[in-house]
Amino acid sequence: MHKTAYSVTFVRHGESEWNKMNLFCGWHDVGLSEEGEWDALEVSAAALKRENMRYDIAFTSCLRRANQTLDIILKELNLTDIPVRQLWRLNERHYGALTGFNKRQMADIYGEEQVQVWRRSFNVPPPAIEPTNPYYHAIKNNPRLRHIGEKDFPTTETLETTMERVVPEWTDSIIPEVRAGKRVLVVAHGTSLRGLVKHIQDADIMKFNLPNSIPFIIDFDESMKMVGGIRFLANDDTVLKAMEKVASIGGK
Repeated sequence: MHKTAYSVTFVRHGESEWNKMNLFCGWHDVGLSEEGEWDALEVSAAALKRENMRYDIAFTSCLRRANQTLDIILKELNLTDIPVRQLWRLNERHYGALTGFNKRQMADIYGEEQVQVWRRSFNVPPPAIEPTNPYYHAIKNNPRLRHIGEKDFPTTETLETTMERVVPEWTDSIIPEVRAGKRVLVVAHGTSLRGLVKHIQDADIMKFNLPNSIPFIIDFDESMKMVGGIRFLANDDTVLKAMEKVASIGGK
C-alpha cells in the first residue's frame, strides 16, 4: 500500500454568467454570476473551512471567473497574503467557433451527438473561431491574455491539446511547490482540470464531469503517483447531482 506523502486541493470555479445562460464560454472572460459568488463562498470556501484546510500557495488561470472564485475562498479562509500565480496555461479550453453560442441551439442545429463529441471527446475539435465571431476581438485583445505569444494563442482546442499546455504547467510549476512541502490550492476550469485528472489517473475521461464549486483532493505518494481515489468535499448525492448538471446540454 502506497503511503500518502502529498495532497493537492482543486476547485472548479463557481457558476459564471455564461454557465447561467448555457453558453459555450472557453476563453471569453466573463465573471461569476450571483449564484457563482454564493457557491464560491457557501460551497467551496465553506467545505474547505470545515476541513480546516490551509494553503501556502495558490495557482489559477488568467480568467476572471477562476480569479474571483479564488479571491472569495482566500478571503474567507483568511489567506489573502499567500502568493497567487496566474498561469494562462490553466485557462479553460478554447471552444473555437462555438464561443458565445447556446449549447441547446447548437445541439438543435448540429445534433446532440455532434455537440457532445465536441464537448467531451478527447481529440475532435470544434471549428476554429473566426474574426466574424462576435467575441473574437474581445478574446484576442483581452489585456489579461496579452502576454501569450501568437503561436500559443489557440483558435480552437480539444481536451488533448488543452492537456498539452496544462500538463507541463503541472509538472514544471505546481509539482515543485508540492514537493517542497507547500500546501497547494489550484482553482481552474472544467476542461483544464479534467485534463489534469486524466493525466494524474489516466482514466477514461469522456464521461467524467467535474462539478462547479465542490473542492476535491488528490493524494500522492513520494513519486507523485495518485494514492486512492478523488475525494470530493461533499456527500455523494450532492456530487452526483452536480456532475449530472454539468453533463447536460440543457433544456430547450
